Amino acid sequence: MKFSPFAWILLILFIMTACEEETTLVMEPVIYNNSPCATCPNISIQYPKALEDTKLSRAINTAIEEEIIGLLTFADSLEVTNIDEAITSFTQGYEELKEVYPDETIPWEANIQAEVSFENRQVLSIKLDSYLFTGGAHGYAATRFLNFDMNKGQEIDTQALFKDLLAFRSYAESKFRKQEDIPEIAPINSTGFMFELDSFYLPENIGLTPKGILLLYNQYEVASYADGQIELLIPFREVKKFVTPGMKL
Repeated sequence: MKFSPFAWILLILFIMTACEEETTLVMEPVIYNNSPCATCPNISIQYPKALEDTKLSRAINTAIEEEIIGLLTFADSLEVTNIDEAITSFTQGYEELKEVYPDETIPWEANIQAEVSFENRQVLSIKLDSYLFTGGAHGYAATRFLNFDMNKGQEIDTQALFKDLLAFRSYAESKFRKQEDIPEIAPINSTGFMFELDSFYLPENIGLTPKGILLLYNQYEVASYADGQIELLIPFREVKKFVTPGMKL
């Protein structure tokens, strides 16, 4: 059976459209807010949930939920398997502390917000910001990036983004020194940073944004709490030569 040139064009367009539909995610926001209470913790959670029943959607939803559960689980007496149970654990942890120190316990706080920071047909990045206050002089804010391979339908190790991690690290160090005014021949900690062994290393969190690859050091990771988060954004045009083939950014 022979196809006309026009039929071949229609077939190619159909295949392209089908592929595009397969890699397009449909997500909806999930919101948790506990009722206001003067003597209970303040909990606010919002994150995107993938709706399709696919390997990719399950990987995304599981990774996000596991991060949230890990942040909120405090009470050792509870077995936590979902976000509702994690909220209960966080609340119970506060109540247990309040029983011991009834006059000194300030209500705990948990604010967790996740959003898609980057998406194309190869890679998806989720940025998860959290702020927890569980007593003490101040709370702790942190950011976590979750990266996913859209084609394989699974979470990927950040290192998998780069074909030569050592070369990228060297390039990132030169960019970091320039941004932070650290002389090339001086130790990396010469201006007050706290890299272990006085040697530059990539952060635990590397994510994608519309403007490029973001290297993010959370508080205490390489600097003091007062310095806050340290960020280094490297435009895509500069990192393309380091990216693993197939990971088009």
